[in-house]
Amino acid sequence: MPVPFPRPPLRPDDTDAFRHALRLARQRTGVRTVFGGEVADGALRLTEFTGTLTDSMRGLRVVPGRGLGGYVLAHHRPYAVNDYVPATTITHDYDSPVRREGIRAIVAAPVTVQGGVRGVLYAATRDAAPLGDRTTAALLDAARRLAGEIAVRDEVDRRVRLLETAAEAPAPGLDALRDLHAELRGIAQQIEDAALRDRLRHACDRFLRAGLGPGTGAGAQQDAGPGGDRPRLSPRELDVLSYVALGCTNAEAARCLGLEPETVKAYLRSATRKLGVHSRHQAVAAARRHGLLP
Repeated sequence: MPVPFPRPPLRPDDTDAFRHALRLARQRTGVRTVFGGEVADGALRLTEFTGTLTDSMRGLRVVPGRGLGGYVLAHHRPYAVNDYVPATTITHDYDSPVRREGIRAIVAAPVTVQGGVRGVLYAATRDAAPLGDRTTAALLDAARRLAGEIAVRDEVDRRVRLLETAAEAPAPGLDALRDLHAELRGIAQQIEDAALRDRLRHACDRFLRAGLGPGTGAGAQQDAGPGGDRPRLSPRELDVLSYVALGCTNAEAARCLGLEPETVKAYLRSATRKLGVHSRHQAVAAARRHGLLP
């Protein structure tokens, strides 16, 4: 029986992403009270709060179809009520904690990733007055940004697992390893968290060493002393070369990395100069010779 793959150590708890989304939501909506949480095992758990006065809702488990959040879970779309307690359009399973907190007007937005709700963000006031379209739009924008971050993290997890499989296989296909190596470096550029981006690059280097054997790989250049023979290419230069190695044009590499074609050209010129060669193909060959590319 196969052993389930553990949660990759590279990925942090998504709590940090939810907290950042709530800070953004509070800033953009102008609403003091914002909160939310992740969906797990088919239910929403409220864990993150800003501007609340009590802990009455902390840890609250919201199930699909029940309450405002349950409506969002069931229908995959935002919903709002101007006065929560007397509202007739939702069930009132959670009136007690809501009353204790004293909130009345509430809007909730789903964090939707690949068709599934992964969390819900709320904005609320203690006045029975409509929060308005601008507030809803700002909350939705925060939810969409959070969904994008989670989607990137999911894709990183998927690629890390594929690279684990490739590295552990008796004879991993070199073409597949090269493709995964390049795509993982490309995904890293989409991550806003600098620390997570660096950890992903280091993980990519470890997989590269595993595929090529001990003493090789991009990370090996860090072991060279001041007089070492390995060129010190920047992460961006290696990103560009990894796609050039797959036969990508500058425009294709730029699209994969989220860069302008002229920026790709600049990185390629710099890498070529550092490697002491005169063409993109020579640069790829030299990088592989130095163990910087698979």
